[in-house]
Amino acid sequence: MIRFGPAGSPESFTAMGYKKTIQMPEYVQRMGLNAFEYQCGRGVRITTPAAEALGAEFARRGIQVSLHAPYYISLSSLEEEKRLGSIRYILESARAVTDMGGRRIVIHAGSCAKLSRSDALALAVDTLKKTIQALDAEGFGEVIPCPETMGKLNQLGDLDEVLAMCRVDERMLPCIDFGHLNARTFGSLKTQADYKAVLDRIENVIGLSRARVLHSHFSRIEYTEKGGEKRHLTFEDKVFGPFFEPLAEELYRRGYTPTIICESAGTQAEDAGAMRDIFAALTGA
Repeated sequence: MIRFGPAGSPESFTAMGYKKTIQMPEYVQRMGLNAFEYQCGRGVRITTPAAEALGAEFARRGIQVSLHAPYYISLSSLEEEKRLGSIRYILESARAVTDMGGRRIVIHAGSCAKLSRSDALALAVDTLKKTIQALDAEGFGEVIPCPETMGKLNQLGDLDEVLAMCRVDERMLPCIDFGHLNARTFGSLKTQADYKAVLDRIENVIGLSRARVLHSHFSRIEYTEKGGEKRHLTFEDKVFGPFFEPLAEELYRRGYTPTIICESAGTQAEDAGAMRDIFAALTGA
């Protein structure tokens, strides 16, 4: 089953009268969606009892939950202390997502800083190997780390770098943020053939079984040719893209069943619903 859902709290959550996080599962179901990504970008602060209560509500409503790990993770830092700290943050994220009944953790690798991209990637791969060992040691062997493709040119996380990270362990899945990919390649994702090339590359590197259930982010993103990603937009934007229709056609053609999380600026639930409807029109559902 392909899943669609929002990242974090959309503007309509409070506009519809909801106030508490525990109400998010009801809201997501009301919006006709079946996935949700809990945001821990500024740190993992949710307690185990609160996470378990939230997870029980998501499970009762058939909603798959994932978690975005802290933004300040740096898998490729020159400072060992920061790399080890990043492993701790991923372990904290693993605890929280497990308490919620989820498995997938989305991870930013960090910037390349003063390193070459190849040196930064080598450090990130080493940190991920240690992360997998730590997850196993702490009883989180079922958790799925998902390195994310990034939108800014100075960030570690183009498509090939993310796939190289995912080769660390077969449990890992890429988080393919198509908006980020489009931003860092200055609008290259336009046609079904463009998306086909991306998905072909994923299959060739990590195999069909993992490619077909990949984790994904999708939103329209403004970019500049100097730095790549500038800011997230909504589906009302008709200039920057990317646009979901050609990706939907390619996913349907391949029989893929990814989880697609929308990160639009405030309208992420409504735009996730728009993607759901586009895909449903292809299937006749």
